Amino acid sequence: MKIGSLLRDGKVHLSCEVFPPKKFDGIAQAAQVAQEIADLRPAFMSVTYGAAGSTPGHTLAIAKAVAEKDVTPLCHLTCVQSTREHVRQVLSDMKAAGMENVLALRGDLPKEGEPVKEFAYASELVEFIHQQGDFCVGAACYPEGHPESGGRIKDIDYLKRKVDAGVDFLTTQMFFDNGILYNFLYRALRAGIDVPVCAGIMPITTTQQVDRVVKLSGSIMPPRFAAIADRFADDPAAMTQAGIAFATEQIIDLVANGITNIHLYTMNKPWITKAIVDNLSHVIKMG
Repeated sequence: MKIGSLLRDGKVHLSCEVFPPKKFDGIAQAAQVAQEIADLRPAFMSVTYGAAGSTPGHTLAIAKAVAEKDVTPLCHLTCVQSTREHVRQVLSDMKAAGMENVLALRGDLPKEGEPVKEFAYASELVEFIHQQGDFCVGAACYPEGHPESGGRIKDIDYLKRKVDAGVDFLTTQMFFDNGILYNFLYRALRAGIDVPVCAGIMPITTTQQVDRVVKLSGSIMPPRFAAIADRFADDPAAMTQAGIAFATEQIIDLVANGITNIHLYTMNKPWITKAIVDNLSHVIKMG
C-alpha cells in the first residue's frame, strides 16, 4: 500500500516508528518488539536506518517482520555519507523485498574534515529514489525549524525544495507544544506545501529522555510538561504514567483540531505504545 494515498483518505490514522538493532544478533528480539507493536494495527510502521547507512540489512529485516503482520512498512533511508551506487543497491534490495515506501533523509553530517559523498541534501535523494522505481517517498519536516537551516523562512524554503522534488508525504520531528505545529502547518500551506503531514509524537516517560530530547532535537518543552518532569523526577512509575497521559492529551487535541495523521515514536516500547492506543480506543480506530 502506498502511504501517500492512505494519508489522503480523510480518516484518522496512527502510525508508529521502531528502530533496528545495531548488531545482527539483536534482530530477532527487535523483530519481536516490532511485531508486538504491529499487533496493535497501526496504519503503517516506519523502521529507522543505521548511522551513516551502516546496517541497511537490519532495517530491511525489521521491515519484513512488520510486513509479516500485514502492516505496511516504511523504510528509512539516509544519504549524506553514501554513494549513489550504495543507495541504488539498497533500493534494489528494498524493491526485491516488496517495499514500496521510503522515508528519504539526509542523515547526520560527517565529522569535521570528512567529505560529504554524493548527496548533499535530502531533495537530491528524493529525486534519485524516484529514478530507481515506483516508490512512495516521504520526508522529514521540523515544526520548530531544523537547527542547521538558519531560520524558519529558510527552513520552509528547503522543505519546499524537497516537496517539489517529489515528496508524497511528510513526518514531523517530535514536538511537545501543539501550537507550534499549527503555526508550522499554516506557514507550510502558505508556501504551497500541501502534501499530507504526519504529526510526530514522542511519549516522554523518563526524566533522562527530557535532557536527551532537548539536546538532540532542540525541542521546546512547554511549562506544563516541565512541571510534570520536576514533580515526578524521583518516581519512575508516576513519570511513566504522566508521560503517557501527556502524549495522549496531545494526540486528542490534534485530532480535535483536524489533524488526521499521527506518528508515534515508540522507542521500541510496546507496553507504552499499547497504553496510548488503549487510551485512544474511541478517538482513533486502529486497523
